[in-house]
Amino acid sequence: MKGEIYLDHAATSPVRPEAVELMRQMMEETWGNPSSAHRKGLEAERALEEARRRLAAVLDAEPREIFFTSGATESDNLALLGGAAARRGWGRRILVSAVEHEAVLEPAARLEREGWEVERLPVDGEGRVRLDRLEEVLDERVAVVAVMLVNNELGTVEPVDRIGALLARRFGHLAPARRPLLHVDAVQAPGKLRLRPRAWGVGSMALSAHKLGGPKGVGALWLAREARVEPLLLGGGQERGLRSGTENTPGIAAFGRVAELAEGERAEAVPRLAAWRRRLIEGLEELGGELNGPRDSSDGERLEGAAPHIVNVSFPGLRGETVMHALEAEGVFVSTGSACTARRPDPSHVLLAAGLERARAEGAVRISLSPWATREEEVEAALAAFRRALGGLVRAGGAGR
Repeated sequence: MKGEIYLDHAATSPVRPEAVELMRQMMEETWGNPSSAHRKGLEAERALEEARRRLAAVLDAEPREIFFTSGATESDNLALLGGAAARRGWGRRILVSAVEHEAVLEPAARLEREGWEVERLPVDGEGRVRLDRLEEVLDERVAVVAVMLVNNELGTVEPVDRIGALLARRFGHLAPARRPLLHVDAVQAPGKLRLRPRAWGVGSMALSAHKLGGPKGVGALWLAREARVEPLLLGGGQERGLRSGTENTPGIAAFGRVAELAEGERAEAVPRLAAWRRRLIEGLEELGGELNGPRDSSDGERLEGAAPHIVNVSFPGLRGETVMHALEAEGVFVSTGSACTARRPDPSHVLLAAGLERARAEGAVRISLSPWATREEEVEAALAAFRRALGGLVRAGGAGR
């Protein structure tokens, strides 16, 4: 197969044609400020509210619970820092899983420097948060609990529903505003899992457009109507005062559209992705790869196993970065983990937290698929490229080790 094969969709996906066309139309015709009171502003406001309705439908939520941001990083920061600020009168503890994205870990570290107590919850060998430890450390001083829905490196689906049920049992006697905020980074989940934050007992959920074929720089925070979060950005009072700043209406409109498309395609896409994932695992293990994370894929409904689009493997005696560049020479694009930390020399904190030895963590490569942009023939072509690349590295004596 000729041409490039892009298998790093957990980092970002190309923009879908439907999103490009909608953004073009918005920028050429519906370019008003949605806060303006005249006709051009009202047109933009209608487009904004239509996107809000579309995203709310994907989450089985109410439109008023959707707040648009500049991306999932801002949404995570808003939930962690704003959630803590809203509870500072009684809560001084933050619980985060040890495998969170830096967009959660760094705000938690800031709170720790400011005197908050931060507990980093351990995970098992598949990267799944240990509920026994969570139950041990829960008390009424806890302000925020943060556990991502799908791990961006291992693909592990976290038992968010069981965590929500645990918090409900422990804190159900308290008024809603007095309970800990359960925040979920769900960036990797749309189109692969059915999202039901309210049914799971979640208080806030971060989402991003560019993982779904939307534009970069657009995200959202779903916030349960009874949950309290203090704003981080002050100014014109947009997004009902929670996130000031003129909204990126073309990007937001595209976000609503691609989220709707992803959910509409999910039932057909999940089995297909899961089959490709199984084929990749089988083929990479035949080449000496060692699977990191869960083997079985989620069915898209239950919170178990792994998301069907992420495979993480290590190759003994080789560095992941070396394998990645050898594949790039073959025209195949994968990664060594989160794009936000790809240029750091240290091995992934996620893999280390899951108990992998440093050498195995350093040898990890992540392959991630798209429900709409990946084709079946690319999976077999990628395995052939792996075979050639690994063969060349072995002949070269394990270059990069």
